[in-house]
Amino acid sequence: MTNLNQILHPKRKRLTFLDRYLTLWIFLAMILGISIGYFIPSSAETINKYSSGSTNIFLAFGLVIMMYPPLVKIKFTEITKVLNQPKLLLASFIITWIIGPFLMFLLAIFFLKDQPEYMTGLIIIGLAPCIAMVLVWNELAEGNRQLVAGLVGVNSLIQVFFFSLYAYFYLEIMLPLFGIHGLSFNITITEIATTVGIYLGIPFFAAVLTRIILIKIKGEDWLNRTFIPTISPITLVALLFTILTMFCLKGNAIIKLPFDVIKIAIPLVIFFTIMFTLMFFVAKYLNASYADNVALSFTAAGNNFELAIAVSIGVFGINSGQAFAGVIGPLVEVPALIILVNVAFWLRKKLYKNKIA
Repeated sequence: MTNLNQILHPKRKRLTFLDRYLTLWIFLAMILGISIGYFIPSSAETINKYSSGSTNIFLAFGLVIMMYPPLVKIKFTEITKVLNQPKLLLASFIITWIIGPFLMFLLAIFFLKDQPEYMTGLIIIGLAPCIAMVLVWNELAEGNRQLVAGLVGVNSLIQVFFFSLYAYFYLEIMLPLFGIHGLSFNITITEIATTVGIYLGIPFFAAVLTRIILIKIKGEDWLNRTFIPTISPITLVALLFTILTMFCLKGNAIIKLPFDVIKIAIPLVIFFTIMFTLMFFVAKYLNASYADNVALSFTAAGNNFELAIAVSIGVFGINSGQAFAGVIGPLVEVPALIILVNVAFWLRKKLYKNKIA
């Protein structure tokens, strides 16, 4: 017999098996990495043999591959459709690219000033909005697919061309202005730009070429229904490989891991909550439909942890606290944003009950 609740509330979309347990996979990768580093001490030396400066060949390959699938999903032709809603686009830009990074900057200083590596790692996380999992959160919360695709396209382009400037501005200019002096690292804009060029530029242009070539040869329907689902798991595999390798290198040094995770997780949860709530109510004030509001709010709340991890490893090294903070990001984001999906449905009942979303 059909359940009455299923009639009144149609079955919602669900995460895939891999995405649903992402937090678990990350924990297992951490534990496995620590175990290998502890029981096989020579493993760290073996991994480090394939390094040049702060760049490890295996991790560099993994990070580039990690960024490729989500970028292939982006329909760059949808970008122009975002321009049809200038007020919402402007609000999204201000909240996502101006308020968001500054908010994370303040949270990082407040919670992690005594641990500068974690602090700067958190700042890097806050510099770029999500361009991968946001598509999942938007789908689960029944948001506007075209709008979120347009926003992802715009944000991808901004990241490719301006992320290095943003990172340099916050790490080398803003931190001293807030009284944070004497940090043990000095970075140049060239170093950041080179890292972004490798880890985001290469997969970005590879993704663009992939879409152009495959659409021409096989058609867009084949690309969306066959090719993208086939390569999508690669992102998770590459992420877990990166995490496993990093924790393998740390070995015995991760005894206080649970406490460090909590220290990094607290400001992240606060960030997700504030950004989602702020964008949701601003968009509602601007008369955005529920579907548009969801696309805007999850774009503002999520972060590009893949890029943050890549930049942290490329600039500061595999064993850095910045890289560790980047790894903690998706560990916290997945359960936090799943909760926000349910918050979105609750807000729809309260704020959109008399309107068609």
